[in-house]
Amino acid sequence: MSGPFTLPVGFQDPATPIMEGLIDLHNYIFFYLTLIFILVVYMFYRIILDFYFTIRYPRNQAICWTNRKDLRKGMKVSHGSDLEMFWTITPSFILLLIAVPSFALLYAMDEVLNPSITFKAIGHQWYWSYEYSDFDTTIGFDSNLVFENELKKGEFRLLQVDNPVILPIDTHIRVIITSLDVLHSWAVPSLGVKVDAAPGRLNQAFIYLKREGVFYGQCSELCGVNHGFMPIVVKSVSVNEYLAWVSKGLQSN
Repeated sequence: MSGPFTLPVGFQDPATPIMEGLIDLHNYIFFYLTLIFILVVYMFYRIILDFYFTIRYPRNQAICWTNRKDLRKGMKVSHGSDLEMFWTITPSFILLLIAVPSFALLYAMDEVLNPSITFKAIGHQWYWSYEYSDFDTTIGFDSNLVFENELKKGEFRLLQVDNPVILPIDTHIRVIITSLDVLHSWAVPSLGVKVDAAPGRLNQAFIYLKREGVFYGQCSELCGVNHGFMPIVVKSVSVNEYLAWVSKGLQSN
């Protein structure tokens, strides 16, 4: 189960290739951010040190620069054309290094597949409803928050729902997301999915679950007074369990 933790640091455990790619991209970019941070801190250190000696010894610059050769060298470092080229070309090169994996991940997220399963997530004030329409009879249900006084032992406050989304592992899945009233957002961090639910518009996302588990999300678009009370729960199961659930849902309809 991949759920919330006390004082979390970092991402939730990924359950899809897209989320794994997002975490890898984050770590990749963070490496370059660390290098830039170290360089900026060093430059600030040099500037503050020079400023201190200039204030401390305003009439004796020889203390800062031991001779005229060192003075010319310092002026070159501060105003040299080589330095100007360095801090213009280097950031451009770093941006290119960041852009290549970023675009690769964006294209992977927008890749149009031939899904085996399609279901619709519909946002309401303030709950989600779901429809599975791949079958002769549509399986539809509402998913409402389980309030605190109704929680069972081990269930999460403000994250538990009465009817979770059931999806199979190792299957290409398309989710169509829309809304019937105001803007919502269907977001499940462990799946790497965050898509706006806009009234009168159909947005889509693709999911490929790699493992079984229960994954939690919330509406991520301010949608009214009960915005914080419409969680999302996705339960990934084996294909056989999913088919048994579908069969039970068709019989009940």
